[in-house]
Amino acid sequence: MTDGTLTPAQTQTPSGAQQPSGSLLTSALFAVAIFTSASLVFVVQPMVTKLILPLLGGSPAVWNTAMVFFQSALLAGYLYAHLLQKIGSLKLQALVHLGALVLAALFLPLQINGLMGEPDTTAPIFWLLATLVISIGAPFAILSATAPLLQAWFARLQAGTKAGQNPYVLYAASNLGSFLALLSYPVLIEPMAALSAQRTVWSLGYGFFIALVIGLALLIWSRRNMATAQAPALERSAPIPVKRKLLLVLLAAIPSSLMLGVTSHLSTDVASAPFLWVVPLALYLLTFVIAFQNRPWIPLPVTLMLQAVALVLVVTMMGQSSSSILFLFGAHLLVFFLTTLMCHQQMAARKPAPDRLTEFYLLMSLGGVLGGAFTALLAPMLFKTVIEYPIVLVLACLVRSPDNKPTTRNQHIIAVAGVIIAASVPILFEIMRYNEPFKTFVQDHITLSRLAQFLILGAGICAFLIRDKVVMFAVIIALCTYAGQHVTRSYNYIFTDRSFFGVTRIGRTVDLDMGGDMHVMVHGTTLHGAQARHPQVKCQPTMYYANSTPLGQAALMVQKRDPAARMGIVGLGSGAMASYKRGGDTMTFFEIDPMVDRMARNPELFTFVSDCAQGPVDTVLGDARLTLQKQPKGSFDYLLIDAFSSDAVPAHLLTREAIAMYVSLLSDDGVVVLHLSNRHLDIVRPAMAAAEALKAPFLHQVHVKNSESAEYAEASTEAIIIARNEAALTDFKADNRWSAWDSGGVKPWTDDYVDLFGALRRHMQ
Repeated sequence: MTDGTLTPAQTQTPSGAQQPSGSLLTSALFAVAIFTSASLVFVVQPMVTKLILPLLGGSPAVWNTAMVFFQSALLAGYLYAHLLQKIGSLKLQALVHLGALVLAALFLPLQINGLMGEPDTTAPIFWLLATLVISIGAPFAILSATAPLLQAWFARLQAGTKAGQNPYVLYAASNLGSFLALLSYPVLIEPMAALSAQRTVWSLGYGFFIALVIGLALLIWSRRNMATAQAPALERSAPIPVKRKLLLVLLAAIPSSLMLGVTSHLSTDVASAPFLWVVPLALYLLTFVIAFQNRPWIPLPVTLMLQAVALVLVVTMMGQSSSSILFLFGAHLLVFFLTTLMCHQQMAARKPAPDRLTEFYLLMSLGGVLGGAFTALLAPMLFKTVIEYPIVLVLACLVRSPDNKPTTRNQHIIAVAGVIIAASVPILFEIMRYNEPFKTFVQDHITLSRLAQFLILGAGICAFLIRDKVVMFAVIIALCTYAGQHVTRSYNYIFTDRSFFGVTRIGRTVDLDMGGDMHVMVHGTTLHGAQARHPQVKCQPTMYYANSTPLGQAALMVQKRDPAARMGIVGLGSGAMASYKRGGDTMTFFEIDPMVDRMARNPELFTFVSDCAQGPVDTVLGDARLTLQKQPKGSFDYLLIDAFSSDAVPAHLLTREAIAMYVSLLSDDGVVVLHLSNRHLDIVRPAMAAAEALKAPFLHQVHVKNSESAEYAEASTEAIIIARNEAALTDFKADNRWSAWDSGGVKPWTDDYVDLFGALRRHMQ
């Protein structure tokens, strides 16, 4: 037995015992049960994350942290399945598992347990993990145990048959069920069923699965060779060596980390998009389907070659944000898919004999937890940017299948050339920082980013040529990745910080029409504010908050009515709205991310709050649904909900219940402004539909940026304004920039129903 592919141990049927049947019916029953449990497991993940939404917002970090919980619950389920194998009798195993399923059913229908109270936004990770554990931990863990447990039962029932020698094929059925369930949720389940109905149907599905397990138990009972307490014995294989165990854990950890890392990287450094989290997870599951087939669609040698090509392509573009967004998305998802497939195929090649099946899955699950925890929990504390993604890509180079042949002279030359070329990029940038004539000479002939890309590509080609020498390959790829960080970007970033809610950067750029230097706030790929640094214009609100936009118009109109306006703003950003605050006004920001509040109040970054506001400006930290509902009725003359310009839309802030709360917080002549500019989703019509359902009068405006204005002076903006009564909108109706509109028959979103896929489809149309 070597450290390569393992041959499953041959199984034997005890003397005189009846040969287990290899009937299609038995195989089909096991496949259906595994398929059903996997479908339930992967439908519940987005469903439960939606239940969390009103408490912690819609940040991608919520999904990543939830994934760590799901992976940990999976590990608990696999450990349970492994320990259950210590019981010799399959009859007793079946009884224990049925009992566990019934006990877990006491947690149905699924709901978020309020035992942990409200989340602390300064440290929400523990709250989120603990809440998920006490809310859905039991049913999720028990369902997660199904794949290894039923495969182990199948191997013992089919002992002595060809099917019994390779029960791992059933794992492909498990992941196929997961894959289809995951894709069906945003496309079919969410648009067609309210959240309450989803929970009910899921509970019925859980009951159907219990019925399937009862059927399997009856099948076990019906076997003549089960008349005693002992099941047919499988020949004991040699223990899995420690070295191989560690390798299996590593091969599982890398894809798990990359799955979360590529999601964070794309949403932070390329362009966020709705349902972005679905694609990496779906590809992750698809690789299991391919890797555990009897005859994989893509053989491992082909995977290794394609993965090297994709990796070279990605590291060449790692520092670029100006290329085609679709091309960048495709390239990063391709390298993620091929790297994950490479790892999972190598795991499948090292799968042990059936008697050690549950131990194999336990090691796999342990790796998944470690990889996910590194990316979702540890990396945000260690790194200011999403550097964990390229780090793990480089680590993946070291688990490629090595070429054990002696390294040739030509390979040494290629390796040295690759190292020198890749290392020349940061050296070149340093020279250009201090040598102006050389910088001028280079820029007169080729742009700096093009030159860097050309050099990185050359080094990448060298790496590809020696891809079977894994250490050399990894060293060159690491240097290429580091070199990519020097490629120029759109802004000169002067400050970067990271919190649970993502990476926020402050960049310096130049707008001569605004007096020169500008500071801009970038969260992920969304611009959340800009301020001119010139003293004469530094207090001029910019972009969406300019006087000419619907947000600014409404603020000025309310202030014209009342010399002491009470103003509330959901979403702080750079604090631009603070420039509207007069001495007699009161202004309160509602912000979920404490880091953003610190940035907006740091005068070295922005001075809207510190210098431009006349008097103190308050900030209330937490999710707006939780913090606003604590405000007294009639608290605001002007309430701005500005939380939708990013692509991770907090849909719970646009539901009928949310808008009803906003309206209740208004004074008699107060208005609530919903800023609904969004690059990917039509969220305007659901908001209108909610206002219609509440019989609350509203007006709509699309402001188009003046092409002759300065770049950051204003921005195209779409908004609706809602009031408690028609009289409060009289002044706005007199302004022809505001107009009446209707929802066009779109169904309003509620706390029980949200259709993001429909919003995406309408926007595309």
